Amino acid sequence: MRNPATLKKISDHLSVSISTVSRALKDHQDVSPETKRRVKELAEMLDYEPNSFAINLRKKHSDLFAVIVPEISSYFYHSFIEAVEEEARLKGFSIMILQSRNNPELESNNLRLCRYNHVAGVFIAVNNSSENHPAFKKMEDWDIPMVFFDKVPAEGNFNKVCMADEQAGALSAEKIVQKGHQHFIAVMGSPSMSITIGRENGIRTYLSKYAPGVTFDCLYVDHGEKVETLLDRYSNSELQGKLLFSMSDEILCGIIPFLNQRGLKLPADISLLTISNGFLPRLFSPQVCYIETNGNKLGKMAFNRMSEILDGKKVVCERLLDCEYFSGGSM
Repeated sequence: MRNPATLKKISDHLSVSISTVSRALKDHQDVSPETKRRVKELAEMLDYEPNSFAINLRKKHSDLFAVIVPEISSYFYHSFIEAVEEEARLKGFSIMILQSRNNPELESNNLRLCRYNHVAGVFIAVNNSSENHPAFKKMEDWDIPMVFFDKVPAEGNFNKVCMADEQAGALSAEKIVQKGHQHFIAVMGSPSMSITIGRENGIRTYLSKYAPGVTFDCLYVDHGEKVETLLDRYSNSELQGKLLFSMSDEILCGIIPFLNQRGLKLPADISLLTISNGFLPRLFSPQVCYIETNGNKLGKMAFNRMSEILDGKKVVCERLLDCEYFSGGSM
């Protein structure tokens, strides 16, 4: 195994001090152009790499952001991560991507890893049952800023960047009412999650105000793979002519196989509306109608908030990203 190049090795080769080598590599004005040239040429020849751990300790943080999500498989998170990585790269940062697998213990371990690496900041979508407030508070104690996005703590004084979930729920209800449905089935996420609470409240508030005669079954599921089992309670005749509302792409991925297995066609047998990042609905024929929740735009908004915090604007706030309806052939 090759011994890594060090500042001391370079200094020994050139018969200059370690501090001179360090300053030369940083283009310090106190070092002559000739010495800089010699140091940099030798450093490149020896494939010298700075000790990032030591640098992080000295700077108190690294040039690294962490993004923690329940699962990377979600297309929404793909687009969010892509936006954050793009913005981070423009400012000289890299990103580290971690998954909590909807496991509070793993989420805590990920946060511990972030502290160990002295990350510059953390973007986190919490797991479905997260009550990790002590772990979040410890990040504050280490002066590591956190921006919560998409799935955020329902309570607590945290920086949050979210979709306008109540608006998304209300817009969904509006489109369902406009299509003349008097009863529909809403498949929602975990009832304890802020994202579920917001979207369900939006539906209920709209119906109460504008269509009190419209009713719906509200079903809760903590993982998309359980959707088919959840919907098995309905016979085909009970579903005929009804509308299924999906709260997310993850749930949509469970609904489509269920409809295929039952032989139910869109929109002849059943209607479908989802809240989505927009990628999955366009894969189906007919295209599924959806309320857009744009991961890319949310990622840019989250990075902007993180930049503000790093620039000293640390007053906690919550920002919402508006949503939009896109028509398809499923209603």
